[in-house]
Amino acid sequence: MNYTLKQYLQLLKQSVLFWTIAMVLYSIFRYYGIDSEEGLAIIKKYNGTLGAFYYFIKFIHIGVLIGVLYASVDFIFNALTSNKISLTNDIILRTLFHFIVTFTVFMMITDLFVTLTYTTSHTHTGLYCFNKSFWAAILYIILASFVFSFIKIANEKFGKGVFIKMLLGKYKNPQEEKRIFMFLDLKDSTTIAEKLGHFKYSQLIQDCFYDLNKVVPKHNAEIYQYVGDEVVLSWPYKRGLADNNCVNLFFAFQQRKQAKSEYYLQKYGVVPEFKAGLHGGKLMVTEVGIVKKEIAYHGDVINTSARIQGQCNAYKVPLLISDKLIQDLKINANLTCQFLGSVLLKGKQEEVNIHTIARV
Repeated sequence: MNYTLKQYLQLLKQSVLFWTIAMVLYSIFRYYGIDSEEGLAIIKKYNGTLGAFYYFIKFIHIGVLIGVLYASVDFIFNALTSNKISLTNDIILRTLFHFIVTFTVFMMITDLFVTLTYTTSHTHTGLYCFNKSFWAAILYIILASFVFSFIKIANEKFGKGVFIKMLLGKYKNPQEEKRIFMFLDLKDSTTIAEKLGHFKYSQLIQDCFYDLNKVVPKHNAEIYQYVGDEVVLSWPYKRGLADNNCVNLFFAFQQRKQAKSEYYLQKYGVVPEFKAGLHGGKLMVTEVGIVKKEIAYHGDVINTSARIQGQCNAYKVPLLISDKLIQDLKINANLTCQFLGSVLLKGKQEEVNIHTIARV
């Protein structure tokens, strides 16, 4: 319940910010670009700068109201639709949903809109659907909702906050960051693939990653890469340590799969198990590519995380974590930590101390 509220508040913050900016821009176009038009005339109730200021303030109010409305609409839409629908269908259905809600609300509160925007109307209430200005406002809002949808898609593609940083050119030159990485891999993948066949196996991976994506936002993780049946997750160092996010995500994923064990058994004849390796530290992050731009991480942290995960089979445990990271975690009563020893990982000259963590 707390997470659902957190999701809504985050969406509300983004929506209100975007629509406030969008409606301020709209007010600038109307105030300075149009003095009057058929069926609608702007009343410059106050002269000069003061008049413009009051006019823009009213549109800020409208932007906030639209932001709250669309945040609620999107939240309900996300709850009613499946994350497995195609991107095209998602955008079309969401935009149609926005159009219906916007049209309905505008028809209901047109008089209020006219009052708030300092306009006078020569069209009777209820006949705004025949007014050019009405449709111009609707079209602007629908186009703006398209832009907002694409911004959210880009943000999901690159990770939380990364898209904005890319737009600002932060990663054009390599930057040093301190991050935690988890390499999460399907256990006994070769055996399962041979048993199921490539089509059924692909469906299994799709279902597993769908379940993983359900727990990723709850633990503030970022998905860096999908590589076959492996996922690479990442956290800014402090965010990964907070509430033991980097460890609790793994257990939350396990719990979700166990809760759906009957579904997996009926469809695939197996409940998939995953193994994971965790490590953290400083590394470089930069933007690479021209045709297909991506954010790439370079450094020993990546390699060490992958090598640690590769030791899970040898130690017969599902989760391994480096000694360096375990020292910064807060092991509470719900977790037990066991030191397994030192191992010389492939490509390294010094041994690395590794631990396993289990939930009580």
